[in-house]
Amino acid sequence: MPFHKITQERVADTVMHQIEQLILRGILRPGERLPSERDLSEKMGVSRPSLREAVADLETRGLLTTRKGSGVYVADVLGSAFSAPLIQLFASHEEALFDYISFRRDLEGLAAERAARLASDTDLKVIATIFQKMQAAHNKRNPAEEAALDAEFHMAIIEASHNVFMLHMMRSMFEMLRAGVFYNRQVMFKVRTTRKALLDQHRAIHDALIAREPKKAREAIDDHLHYVEVCMTENRKADINERIAQQRYEHEQSR
Repeated sequence: MPFHKITQERVADTVMHQIEQLILRGILRPGERLPSERDLSEKMGVSRPSLREAVADLETRGLLTTRKGSGVYVADVLGSAFSAPLIQLFASHEEALFDYISFRRDLEGLAAERAARLASDTDLKVIATIFQKMQAAHNKRNPAEEAALDAEFHMAIIEASHNVFMLHMMRSMFEMLRAGVFYNRQVMFKVRTTRKALLDQHRAIHDALIAREPKKAREAIDDHLHYVEVCMTENRKADINERIAQQRYEHEQSR
């Protein structure tokens, strides 16, 4: 007969599964410090030995890491998505930039479409809150805050799509973007007219999501990332033209 005895799950296994789910769903992020052992055992209502056992199991599996004198952290599980040599290769070849933007356009368009259908009311509140912060940052002369919020806005859409594979893949992609592997986001915010255009595009994405219109949300993402691609192409052309102008000037000076 296809039956087997029901076994009582260890408390440590229950703790381990809860932490696993928090990592899987992107709630606990790579590099994030867990509460102290005492606080975490109180929050979860388990004994400290059971908690230690669960943490030890998760460390063995590479999901958590202990830093001596500092605490327990979520391991940098995203770092394994792309090897260091491959990241360096991306950074040194221009075609990777435009493939990256194209990849984002396809995946984020799908994510926006899903978010418009599947996001909870709380998901949409998060997106709206980040957009409000973007609007406030837009009035500041230094574009750094607005550029950082830009990435947060896009990640909030990915999170609202409720697909864990897409979440972890895109979070890995955005980590490389933050590190300047593909391009410096602040380049996109140098010119005031460009900053306004970008804010308007994010408003269109925001409005489509809040209205729960999947087709419009996808189109708004496509329009935005096409604009990014055009701007990056123009910036690259301007850099080349400046280098040529410098060569002409140096030559003229030497005559």
